[in-house]
Amino acid sequence: MATGTPRTPERAAGRRRMMTALILGGVVCGMVGLSFAAVPLYRLFCQVTGFGGTTQVAEEAPVEIGERLVTVRFNADTARDLPWHFKPEQREMTVRVGEMAMAVYNAQNRSDRALIGTSTFNVTPVKAGAYFNKIECFCFEEQLLAPGERADFPVSFFVDPEIVEDRRLDDVTTITLSYTFFARGEGSTETAMAPDAADASAPDAASPRPGSEFRYGG
Repeated sequence: MATGTPRTPERAAGRRRMMTALILGGVVCGMVGLSFAAVPLYRLFCQVTGFGGTTQVAEEAPVEIGERLVTVRFNADTARDLPWHFKPEQREMTVRVGEMAMAVYNAQNRSDRALIGTSTFNVTPVKAGAYFNKIECFCFEEQLLAPGERADFPVSFFVDPEIVEDRRLDDVTTITLSYTFFARGEGSTETAMAPDAADASAPDAASPRPGSEFRYGG
C-alpha cells in the first residue's frame, strides 16, 4: 500500500507554476546574455565578412603584388556638433592589389576650446569591404585637439589580391574610403583636460602626433 502524500490538483498546479516561472526566468537571462553579446558578435561578423562596408585588419601587406589596378578615393565628414575642419590630404590614388599604400587625413579644431573626436569608417561599394585591409588606422581612437590645433592622421592599407578570384567584384575598379568624426561630448573632454590627466592624455600642440610624420607622395 502506498504511503506517500496524495498529489492534489492544487499541488500539481503549484508545480506547473513553478516550472513556468523557472523557464521564463531562463528565457529572460538568455535574452539578456544575447543582448550583451550581440554587439561584439555583430562586429566580428562584419569584420569577417566585410558586411556593411566594414574593412579588414592586417598586420602586414602580402608578399606578392598583383597586376590589377584599383583606384582608392578618400572622403571625410564631420558631425555637426564637432567644429573641426576634417579632410583627406589626397583625393585619390591608384594602387595594385597587394600593394601597401598610405593616405593622410588632416583635422583642425576651429573652436576656442579643447575637443575630443572619434572617427568611424566604411568603404563603398560595400561588397569590397572584405578585401580592403588596413594595417594602421586612427579610427575608434579618441583624438584630443586643443583650440586651433591641427593634426595629421595616417592610414596604411592594401587591397587583398584575392579580390581577383571573386567574380562578384570584377566590376570594381574604384573603392571609396570614408571617415566621419563625431564629438565625444563635454564630459569626456573635461575629464581628459583635468590636471591629473593632462600630462597623460592631452597631446602637446607643438609636437607631431604619432604617424603624422608620414606623407604619401603618390
